Amino acid sequence: MSTPEAVPIRRPSPVIRSLPGVRLETVAAWVLAAVWILPLLYAFWAAFHPAEYVAQFDPTAPLTLGNFTEAWSQAPFARYYLNTFLMVSGILAGQIVVCTLAGFAFARFPVPGRDVLFVLVLIQLFVFPEVLIVENYHIASDLGLVDSITGIGLPYVASAFGIFLLRQTFKTIPRELEDAARIEGCGWMAVLLRVYVPLARPTYLAYGLVSVSHHWNNFLWPLIVTNSVETRPLTVGLAIFSAPETGVNWATISAATLLSIGPLLVAFLLFQRQFVQSFLRAGLR
Repeated sequence: MSTPEAVPIRRPSPVIRSLPGVRLETVAAWVLAAVWILPLLYAFWAAFHPAEYVAQFDPTAPLTLGNFTEAWSQAPFARYYLNTFLMVSGILAGQIVVCTLAGFAFARFPVPGRDVLFVLVLIQLFVFPEVLIVENYHIASDLGLVDSITGIGLPYVASAFGIFLLRQTFKTIPRELEDAARIEGCGWMAVLLRVYVPLARPTYLAYGLVSVSHHWNNFLWPLIVTNSVETRPLTVGLAIFSAPETGVNWATISAATLLSIGPLLVAFLLFQRQFVQSFLRAGLR
């Protein structure tokens, strides 16, 4: 008696993308990259060349650092750097504390109405910060925080994105590790600091990069709430420096722009591999 032959299982063939479609996507990607990088390249050209070569590309044009010296002498960039560093570091420190505690509570404590509260937190993601500027200014004025670095950073401490990101990360950590720490006699804060926080380091790094870059470039709220050199960050100082009333010298303005974005560019070039790896490890699962 002959046995029936095995019928081979045919797997669906992968979708083969058409060559013209791939080429079109490649061309579109290069076009978008060029649109993004051309203003930066122009800023580099104008900053390192005399003012008479700003509007013309001459490979034989002389290089100069005078634009940076002139920009540094015309505005208190040292103070702007200090204000910006204090602002972004203070905001990030407050966000880490608040988002860690809130994310841990939403991930592990079965409080009645927890899901409703979490949805209310997520609603903040759909509200543009500009909508709350008037109300935030009233609150800062009532608290006496107008024209202060604390007044700049206070509205951003409770970040819905940070709470959501850390909650999702904490939910992926095995409960067995928490149970083992509890058996060893650790309280809730010890469990959080010794188990959850170390395992969420890639998420903290990814969120820290997003927070620092966002608030380093933030402009509208610092412009409204600050009135003096002692509290203005780099973005506001650069806007005042490049105002038409002071005369438009594109070479000097380009040098001042590079002074403002220089730390972020250097950090990205030095740690770009860590940047990418942190975002890959912190992906939502």
